[in-house]
Amino acid sequence: MSATDARVGSPGLGALRPPPPGLPEASLQPPTVAESGDPFAGLRVLDLLARIERGRPIRIADIVVRLNANHRDWIFDSRVVIDVVLQLQANWMADYRNASGIVIDDGPYGPTVEIEDSTRVDAWIVRQAEREAAACRDRLAEFSRLDRVSAEG
Repeated sequence: MSATDARVGSPGLGALRPPPPGLPEASLQPPTVAESGDPFAGLRVLDLLARIERGRPIRIADIVVRLNANHRDWIFDSRVVIDVVLQLQANWMADYRNASGIVIDDGPYGPTVEIEDSTRVDAWIVRQAEREAAACRDRLAEFSRLDRVSAEG
């Protein structure tokens, strides 16, 4: 812009031009490494646990493999899955006062989880997932209030 140019910089971008031909999508994001205690990881684990076969031991390693296949932009390991299952077991014991609903065991091929095959499990596990989803929404709302990367609001 020359000194004689009548255009003056003003706040705001205004209308954007169409992207140049061949411009790659900017929506790519890096993979997420699942961490224990993270509600986003926990919700994904709960979603799968809600769907596994009931009344028989399922290897944790098989759950990890399926999670990594279903969520290709995430990396899950057995520690994260076991932590979610242990929390689920603790919640079951608090709600029902017995350990038969969620059983964690060391099978001949590694750790397993067995979820009781009863009508009360589905509604209960949905409530567990709803709590985890609420924690996800809380984290997103907290993030949206940040105005700096340094986490100052």
